[in-house]
Amino acid sequence: MTTTILWFKNDLRLDDNPALAAACQYADQLICVYCVDQRFTAKSDYGDCQRVGPHRAGFVAEALLDLAEQLGELGQTLHILDGEPEDVLSAIAAETGADSVHTEIERAPDEAAQLKRVNDALGEACELVCSPDNTLYRLEDLPFAPADVPATFTKFRKKIEDAIDNRAPIAAPEVLPGPGELAGLALTQVDVSTWRRDAPRFTGGERAGQERLTYYLFETDRLAVYKKTRNGLLGDDYSSKFSPWLAAGCLSARRIAARVAAYEAQVTANKSTYWLIFELRWREFFHWTLARVGARLFSRGGIIGRGDRPTAVDASSIEAWQAGRTGVPFIDANMKELTETGYMSNRGRQNVASYFARDMAQDWRWGAAWFEERLLDYDVASNWCNWATVAGVGTDKRDNGFNVLAQARRYDADGEYILHWLPELEAVPAKWRHTPWQADPATLASIDYPRLAHIPAEWADHIPD
Repeated sequence: MTTTILWFKNDLRLDDNPALAAACQYADQLICVYCVDQRFTAKSDYGDCQRVGPHRAGFVAEALLDLAEQLGELGQTLHILDGEPEDVLSAIAAETGADSVHTEIERAPDEAAQLKRVNDALGEACELVCSPDNTLYRLEDLPFAPADVPATFTKFRKKIEDAIDNRAPIAAPEVLPGPGELAGLALTQVDVSTWRRDAPRFTGGERAGQERLTYYLFETDRLAVYKKTRNGLLGDDYSSKFSPWLAAGCLSARRIAARVAAYEAQVTANKSTYWLIFELRWREFFHWTLARVGARLFSRGGIIGRGDRPTAVDASSIEAWQAGRTGVPFIDANMKELTETGYMSNRGRQNVASYFARDMAQDWRWGAAWFEERLLDYDVASNWCNWATVAGVGTDKRDNGFNVLAQARRYDADGEYILHWLPELEAVPAKWRHTPWQADPATLASIDYPRLAHIPAEWADHIPD
């Protein structure tokens, strides 16, 4: 009888889970494990930030509870255990005689180093088997070697669109191997239900993710207008909002692509359906870029090694940005939304990152680390590659910054978004709501809103007389 351990990480689903499928083909007995390791308490290298903040921890907890329930319905048990994977998994393997640990591959430096520690701890008696991660394409699908991933998205997209057909996702198993016993081990089970949040904006779990997928495509037809609405700011339906479930691995990128293809066949195929896959390919580009450049991504000079990037780490400026107290309403509203919900629109993310790295001239990595803590849809490749791009240290030196005030007037012309998150600005005359520093002194004195110390010269054309 063969016993294997299935080590869940950011793949908290049964559907289209390559590691689960591989383990089921191999094992007579299966031990399902999730490790609550030091990431959940560790601090970032860039400021006083947690690696996992409360929004994401709550979402992961909900995903784990949903996964445990689904596994239970198939006669299995999910062991949510406290400790470092190299310690926990090697102890289980030694006690149960498991001869393999199945898990998904990792490409980010910290996560890859953890895989190596696990492999070393398991030794020769137990093999670490790494299956493909949650990407549209597999390594063997790519029309180039990992070291030759194109440096720009356009080149990447054209090569993969011309060369690759999406493979079908793997259906969730209907039967699982029986559970192995851990009775002889002194391991600490973690009650993640205590991490759950009150009234979360998005609920974690595979079933919630599948419900969102069905809702956005087939129940509401919002996909049909995605390209037109995707730059929205308020509400949950202006964009797909699949990212939280993608980040935790509750949804498979391939399953999303397959459902979009079904929507195109059954309902309509248009620019919006193409554009959602286009955005998935951006995510894909960032994942394979991280695989190509590794630790370079996390340096101040980024992928291209620029030595002219800001070195400033001004505590008061960074704290004001984090708290949504910069004096720029469009920035502050987005940062308030992030703090309260763990989410921010793509338009908001681009602008607050640009303001931090370009207008405030702070070391971009401190901003990226704050997103790592606060975002419930944090994905290492997408987050750090997006920040690097805006900071001008991605794959080229082009100025990828934004005129924040121009963006605010374009995407929130009537100030509806800023008033939602900054109701104190109701007291400011409408024409000054994006530039409250221009209001009269009496109005400014009556509201609790910070003054703006520096006005970029490029804003001049967007400030009313």
